[in-house]
Amino acid sequence: MVKSTVEKLCKLHTELTNQDVQILQEMAFSLQTYADLSNSYMFIDCKLKPSNQAIVVAEAFPVGCTPLYTNSVIGKIVFESFEPGVFYSYRNGKKSIIQQAMTQEGIVVHQTVVPIKNTYHQVIGVLVSEKQVTSPLPADDIKRFSVVTETAEDQLTNSGLGVVSDLLMEMLILTDASNRLVYANPSGLKLISEMSGRDDVLYRDLLEMLPFLRTVYEQEEDVFVFELTIQDKNLIVKKIRMREKNKSQETLLIVQDITELRTKEKELMMKSVVIKEIHHRVKNNLQTVASLIRLQMRNGISANNRSAFEETLNRIYSISSVYEIILTKEDADDDDVNIIDLTRKICSTMVLNDYNLKVDLIIEPNGNKIITTSKKAVSIALIINELIQNSLKHAFRGKEEGIINVEFIVDHDFVELHVSDNGVGMKNPQTSLGTEIIHNLVTNDLNGEFLYVPREIGTHAVINFPVGAEVEIFNG
Repeated sequence: MVKSTVEKLCKLHTELTNQDVQILQEMAFSLQTYADLSNSYMFIDCKLKPSNQAIVVAEAFPVGCTPLYTNSVIGKIVFESFEPGVFYSYRNGKKSIIQQAMTQEGIVVHQTVVPIKNTYHQVIGVLVSEKQVTSPLPADDIKRFSVVTETAEDQLTNSGLGVVSDLLMEMLILTDASNRLVYANPSGLKLISEMSGRDDVLYRDLLEMLPFLRTVYEQEEDVFVFELTIQDKNLIVKKIRMREKNKSQETLLIVQDITELRTKEKELMMKSVVIKEIHHRVKNNLQTVASLIRLQMRNGISANNRSAFEETLNRIYSISSVYEIILTKEDADDDDVNIIDLTRKICSTMVLNDYNLKVDLIIEPNGNKIITTSKKAVSIALIINELIQNSLKHAFRGKEEGIINVEFIVDHDFVELHVSDNGVGMKNPQTSLGTEIIHNLVTNDLNGEFLYVPREIGTHAVINFPVGAEVEIFNG
């Protein structure tokens, strides 16, 4: 039942793979054990499809404890404004601890969030542990805070929160059962005065002064989060109804001005558009150069010149492949390239388009996922192109078919790229433009080594370069 619920919610609301869902299912199956062992409320949250929200896919409550939650929260949406620790762990892949977190149900808890990662070290969900925080204040003080018998500002001061509220950037606004303003901290008063055009705002109907808040107040939920744009301001409004038996019902609003944040997001979005456009232009310019070379080739050239032209075309296409892979990504700022995918793209294009040989091309990643920056990827693309091109051009003379093997081996902090064939081989490797390109790129761009390994059949070239900030390895 637990596993089927996780699978159903993940398939419906997330973009997780079957393998990712299986990892979450196994963890959810053991969630009750974790809850009983730590005497904590345990949850698994997953991010929704392109959204800044998450959803609870599994829960477990410790046996024999007073329940923190009246009803199950499985399937409930999680907002970042109420549970920032969840989204911090998602974005950074690190543990988050919040001593006094306010849940969406208005409960103060000690919250610990740990990221759940798949085999590619990608965060696919978070494990949340919550314990209720016992208030250090006497019961009378807590009770006095939730009943409007004097000005709310006095109540907040008496409870020790008034000074803190004055220092907050967030706007705190408190209304009574009739929606009259009974307290606002300085930033809250400033907002109300600016948007209502009046200075005497205390004890007046807040919804008459700020009618756009009516939608927030009309929501039946005791806790509600709403984002709105009004008068060139972007606001997040959190509403908390403070209930107590036989007492008046107050409403606390926590308003956050995110106008600057949204402006920055638009600027970043524009930057991403510009970056993507640059990538498009580079790719298109490379295609234009390739088209001009092909046009020149059609006008009639000698066999020796044709070979040089084809080699140049392959170099251009290998660089263009880097930008094609980058442009398939949704995030324009992400210019990281999967070297295995890049190798497949380069090799298949060369074998299928430019040579009339029956060549079996075997690529062996050995379970490794190698990610590098676009700058390094261009160098690696050219290196792979030259090695494969050399095999295709020289290894199979007098033959109609052959095998080229491309293998990636990770040895501690180094990546080894092996390119071998079963061709005629070469006893004394000669220096050529291709080998000079390889040597310069390996030495200057990759800080690595290039050598030929002696063998009885065919040719075996090895490129060795270090793992670092621009080259990362993930085990598949």
